[in-house]
Amino acid sequence: MIRAFLSRQSQIIGALMMREMATRYGRRGGGFLWLIGEPLLFCVGVILMWVFIRHRGQSDVAVAPFVMSGYMCLILLRHSISFSISAVNSNIGLLYHRAISPMHFFVSRSVLELAGTTLAFIVVYVALVVLHQVGAPSDWLYLYGGWFLMWLMATGTGYILSGLAMRSDVMERLVPLVSYAMIPLSGVFFMIDWLPEAAREKYLLVPFPNAVEMVRAGIFGDIVTTHFNVGYAIGSALVLLLAGLLLLRNAEGYLDVD
Repeated sequence: MIRAFLSRQSQIIGALMMREMATRYGRRGGGFLWLIGEPLLFCVGVILMWVFIRHRGQSDVAVAPFVMSGYMCLILLRHSISFSISAVNSNIGLLYHRAISPMHFFVSRSVLELAGTTLAFIVVYVALVVLHQVGAPSDWLYLYGGWFLMWLMATGTGYILSGLAMRSDVMERLVPLVSYAMIPLSGVFFMIDWLPEAAREKYLLVPFPNAVEMVRAGIFGDIVTTHFNVGYAIGSALVLLLAGLLLLRNAEGYLDVD
């Protein structure tokens, strides 16, 4: 019974992911490659800009891998928010199928964003290894754990904002501003260790920098000094995700499917 239910849900989500790729990137001309290419081009562009501006950061880490480690997290965060907001309106006609619910749209987009950004991360990372800009990850557990927690936080935040936007047109207009606010709040373009000591603990109350610092600890190891709280990061990710799911669950009544 449970196995059949899970199988059915995975089939629906898989079909929605394929439809999403086709409608977002097109069916011809290697359109599916843009699933990886879009975040890849964003990241490469920012890396090149930073490399021309300055050759090294405030540590022994080269600029390119430092920017890559933060900006890929930012792409995952901001794209998860923006694609969650438009999940229902872009697929609302499919709600006439009884087997499909709004939650399927959100889950399929979340998984698709994780897949595309992760593959782009791998491509950039391998390219930097080949160019001798960075070595192999120092701690795979921190790298995988931090990246997965960032995805959970991003997904939860996207769900929360989507649930609020479904209730209020004003909130829907404020989402782009919130998305821009994630740039300083995420801590992707600086190390927590660069902050004054008195400000570090307060800044780490924001969940996202904990995940970013874990990713950097996994990549660079002892080369950099990182600050994060694994327990707080896990708890924050689960709270954000649970709050988002509850808001989406209760917001289905606000949908207009006429």
